[in-house]
Amino acid sequence: MDVLLPRSLDEALAMKAQRPEAMPIAGGTDLMVEVNFGRLRPPAFIDVSRVPELSVVQQENGHIFLGAGVTYAAVVVGLTVCRPLVQASRSVGSPQIRNRGTVGGNLGTGSPAGDALPVLAAYDADVVLRSQARGERSMPCGTRNAMVIAVAGLCLQVDEDSRRVKIALGSVGPTIIRAREAEDQVSEAMESAGVWQDRTKRPDDAVIEEFAGRVAAAARPLDDVRGTAAYRRHACQVLARRALSWALDERALPSWL
Repeated sequence: MDVLLPRSLDEALAMKAQRPEAMPIAGGTDLMVEVNFGRLRPPAFIDVSRVPELSVVQQENGHIFLGAGVTYAAVVVGLTVCRPLVQASRSVGSPQIRNRGTVGGNLGTGSPAGDALPVLAAYDADVVLRSQARGERSMPCGTRNAMVIAVAGLCLQVDEDSRRVKIALGSVGPTIIRAREAEDQVSEAMESAGVWQDRTKRPDDAVIEEFAGRVAAAARPLDDVRGTAAYRRHACQVLARRALSWALDERALPSWL
């Protein structure tokens, strides 16, 4: 097995073009599991952990650019402006996994059980792809994998600019799920009650409970060894209720806190 060691993104792309059968590897927290169990044996790896362009975190015009090689530990320490992603990154595996595992690598693994994927989906994140053959393009984020597989995952965003509550579910369907009906219901209820205009106001408990029920109804879980479909649906309802309540509590705090 060959291991190729590019020192720049252009060099890595050139290696991939020359050796299309070679697999990129950064932390290897997902890929090496497959290798160790004998399920995968690529003829070559392209080790991109030393490519500086992939470890960049940038904030520009209200957007965050997160390099594919940024580790979860780096997110926890250096990306405090995106608290949901920090919280999700803290839940990934052990400290050793967080020190090696990358957001980009786990996105590429393609499992719906990922901890960070609901966060990226709720924030309408795009994945920027680049190759020598096709140049640069972007697409909505997909699913990812993690060492500790979630039974159910959820991210909720209260978007003040669009006056929308956005919510995405993970590990309760074949892909991540946006609970659109629940988003519409609670966003409209908050508009009617003047919640968007006054941060100290909250929607009625009945509105929050209806929202949680609609979120649970949007899930499409399966029974497996980690939990039943009924348990996962119930978990979605509880998580949705708690997440919205926490977000509203935090929204009501003074801006200087």
